[in-house]
Formats: sequence, structure tokens, C-alpha cells
Amino acid sequence: MNLLPYFSSSAKVWDDIEWVKGIEDCGYVGWEIVADGNYRLDSKKNFTAISDVIASTKLGVTVHAPYADLNLATLNDPIYRESIRQICICIENAADLTDRITFHPGYLSPVGKLVPKKIWELQKSALVQIGKVATEHSVLACLENMIGVKEFLCRFPRELIGMTEGIEGIGMTFDFGHANTVGKVNEFLKEVKRANHIHIHDNHGVSDEHLALGDGTVQWEIVGKTIANNYKGIVVIEGRSIEEAKLSLGRFKGWFT
Repeated sequence: MNLLPYFSSSAKVWDDIEWVKGIEDCGYVGWEIVADGNYRLDSKKNFTAISDVIASTKLGVTVHAPYADLNLATLNDPIYRESIRQICICIENAADLTDRITFHPGYLSPVGKLVPKKIWELQKSALVQIGKVATEHSVLACLENMIGVKEFLCRFPRELIGMTEGIEGIGMTFDFGHANTVGKVNEFLKEVKRANHIHIHDNHGVSDEHLALGDGTVQWEIVGKTIANNYKGIVVIEGRSIEEAKLSLGRFKGWFT
């Protein structure tokens, strides 16, 4: 198999880190750290605990940058600069653990909706700054497509590609759970050769439920075969628990061949 299954859980950012050892026990080959809560990499205590757990396993590592209360497309300049700073600090710290980091685009505030061109320019400028730091640290920072909330940028393939294209140090994470909430799974599949990183999880096409594979409406038989035929590398299965991790991995092995 050319695909490497990793597991990630944003639901566990406040849990004791011992749960991570269960990822390897399930049969995964890696862990995507959600760098928020108890897993923020700018905390020396957190970083030490994370490093110790990684050293006690054979798990590979990727990182999802923090996103709580950040907005890379806000017109509020102090928040804009702080959002960029936190992503860049995450990259600097994560570079000791991985060469692949996912981060979220910004979103439109009520004021931002009045000047969409300016918002696009702010997001682009943020990517240039983030990409520069990523390049300096030999990391690829991958912008992720977002869920079906109209205020979010980069919900659709062409928007994500247009936003990131030509910016050094910046790649793309295709999230097929997110794509399902906007009815664009097939459109993302058509562009999957462009993906630098992939996230998968299930839902019923309305909200970002992060269900186990097969528990929602994503047609994984089609998605799995298309990804397996057109992409090589890490596929991060996202879920809420180790029990769901086991369930998803079993189904992944059947569909992603």
C-alpha cells in the first residue's frame, strides 16, 4: 500500500497524553498532533511530554497548527498579526518533529464581507509570510479546505488551489470530510493529484461530525479507490476516540486499495 494511515483527534486536545500510545496499538503508523489545548507546541512542558511519547513508539508525526480564535483574513490588524505569529511559531517548533503541517484559512467577519477583495489579499499576504517561515524550516505548510459555513474561505477546490498556487512553502491539505459538507467530494477527487496531504472522516453532509469511516454518507468505495490510484503518502484518519480509530482503520484497509 502506498498510503500511510495516521490518526488524529481534535476531541482529545485536553486529554492526558497516554491515549496516544493506543494509536500504535490500533495499527496506525503515525499521529497527527492537533497543536492546541494540552498539545500546543509553544509550551515547553507540552513539547517535552509529546517528544517523550513519540520516542516511546514508532509513530511518524505530522502537525495540525492551532486554529482556536485565530483568523488569517481578519481586518482587525492586531488579531491578524497574532494569527500569523501563532502559525509561524507552531511551524518553528513542529519542524523538529515533522516536515508537514496543516493549517486553516481565515474567514469573513461581518465587516470583511463588505470588502471581499481586501480579505483575499490579506489571506494571500498571510500565506506568503507563513510560507517564508515554512521554507526556512524545511517544512511544507498545507492550507486546508473548510466546512460548509459560508463565511469560511477555501471551501471549494478552485478557491483553495487559487489561494495557494505559486506561494513557496505552501501546499494543500484535502479534507474529504469537509468536502462532503459542501457537496464537493467528487470535485476534490478530480484534483487529488495536487494534494500534498489528506484528511478523511465521515459525516452526513451537513455538519463536521468527525464520524468513523462508513458511519456517514461519504462514498468511501469511490473515494478510497480514487485516492489510492492517484496519491501516495500520508492519509490522516480523524476521529473522536481510539474505538473509532480501530473501526475506521479496518474499513480504510478495505476501501483504500
